[in-house]
Amino acid sequence: MTATAPPALATLPLADDALVLSHRLGEWAGHAPVLEEEMALANIALDLLGQARALYAGLRDELGTEDEIAYLREERTFLNCQLVEQPNGDFAHTIVRQLFFSTYQQPLYAQLAPKLPLAEKAVSETAYHRDHAEQWTVRLGDGTEESHARMQRAANALWRFTGELFQPVEGLDLRWQELEGEWAASITEVFGRAGLDLPEGQRSGAWTAGAGRQGLHTEPFGPMIAEMQHLHRSHPGATW
Repeated sequence: MTATAPPALATLPLADDALVLSHRLGEWAGHAPVLEEEMALANIALDLLGQARALYAGLRDELGTEDEIAYLREERTFLNCQLVEQPNGDFAHTIVRQLFFSTYQQPLYAQLAPKLPLAEKAVSETAYHRDHAEQWTVRLGDGTEESHARMQRAANALWRFTGELFQPVEGLDLRWQELEGEWAASITEVFGRAGLDLPEGQRSGAWTAGAGRQGLHTEPFGPMIAEMQHLHRSHPGATW
């Protein structure tokens, strides 16, 4: 690699993003609207889990094993953005959350590809995640009156969490404004095809919320982490 790799700890927020969203998507197991979609969501969750594991593996010297990083840290030490921790809600809510995140994650890893070994593989994975979310956004947004209304409600509810995605992460030398511009253009285009309105205040300070990168999380995060860590904490040292 010709580019300088980012400091290992700078990738912790990216790993936490992937782990938390992977768990959220895994909650759809047995509950997705159709079997094909259950498999699709499970595959996306597994891709994200693989990304998290690869990044955590690079933090072993600083934070310990993958299991220790994922299952033994306290809530305030997780640095994921607040968007990914939001509950699944209905299927529309899950799709909008995935659209917002994967549209950010793909160009993020594209910028990191010369610097981070796993990024090249992650670009192709997130391209699929993004395409999947875009197809469902258009299908539901431009579908029935009910599906359109649900998609619009989800967009309105989640929009305020998107500003945090573009707050620079210390140690990650990225073109953050370019990333935000690409994201905004893509979301605008997809919403146009779906017949959805961009939420109010899209370019004002009102649209930015979240301090997950500082370890401050929303109310649903605590119960989610407790559930995710329960088995490991109940049987310390257990292995398969």
